[in-house]
Amino acid sequence: MAIDLKQYKDIPHGDMPGDKVEIGEEHVKKAELIMTELKGMLDEVIAKDGRAVITVCGGSGVGKSETASLLSYFLNEQGIGAYTMSGDNYPRRIPMYNDAERLRIFRTAGVRGLVKAGEGTMENFDILRKWQQEETDADRSHVSEFPWAASYIDAGRAGLEGYLGTTNEIDFDEVSSIVKAFKSGQNKIYLKRMGRTDSELWYEEVDFSTVKVLVIEWTHGNSDHYEGVDIPILLNSTPEETLAHRRARNRDGKTDSAFTMLVLELEQNLLASQARKAKIILSKSGELLSYDDYKKLMNM
Repeated sequence: MAIDLKQYKDIPHGDMPGDKVEIGEEHVKKAELIMTELKGMLDEVIAKDGRAVITVCGGSGVGKSETASLLSYFLNEQGIGAYTMSGDNYPRRIPMYNDAERLRIFRTAGVRGLVKAGEGTMENFDILRKWQQEETDADRSHVSEFPWAASYIDAGRAGLEGYLGTTNEIDFDEVSSIVKAFKSGQNKIYLKRMGRTDSELWYEEVDFSTVKVLVIEWTHGNSDHYEGVDIPILLNSTPEETLAHRRARNRDGKTDSAFTMLVLELEQNLLASQARKAKIILSKSGELLSYDDYKKLMNM
């Protein structure tokens, strides 16, 4: 029987300015399945602490925003006050500047790696500059013709690993302080709002007096860099599923740049390293997974 999506069209969603949420049947089915597992866990935490914090995390295209919005909606419908907070408000830079910083770090580490490997000739730098202008410098296919490119890409990758999802990129302390304030019973908390331009930055006082559950939707929701989450929920997708989603989303089926794919791969690795902490894991197709199931699926 088809799900009537009209009832979910105008439900509240995450608090990042300009965030677009498009709820489909697959999101409703996933959220309903999660609710069957979540309810008992939540009751236990709320009975003990009065309030609970859950996070919905996962990679690109898994429906974090939609699923988190639905979980909050279902909880509110059951008389359990819930609020959806977007972790994407808490990077230290707006998206445009953060993307530029990621690329700067990759390229700076890459050229240093090239010099360290003894491959820093002007001839190589001229070729590299051309790739950078074409935005193909992270493409490993260059290595077959230019073996020295491996030194650049490997060093750039290592540099990027030291930035993505770390305290250098994200203000985890601010997220921790919000979680701590919420769990300590504070009813009025100022939350950050950060859009896509440098003039879209402000704070909004949110009333939590009727809220029992804070739902954080965020790629890094299960990170080791902050604390206070009671129930991490991982929406999984394999690298192949992520790639298929990105191709389908892009016009004319083209893939993303090699650099974007590298970022997605490193984010996937971060999610995998934290998956052991997830209390609920759901596959892209909407099946509940044990951690062992997850490891098999991800070839870990």
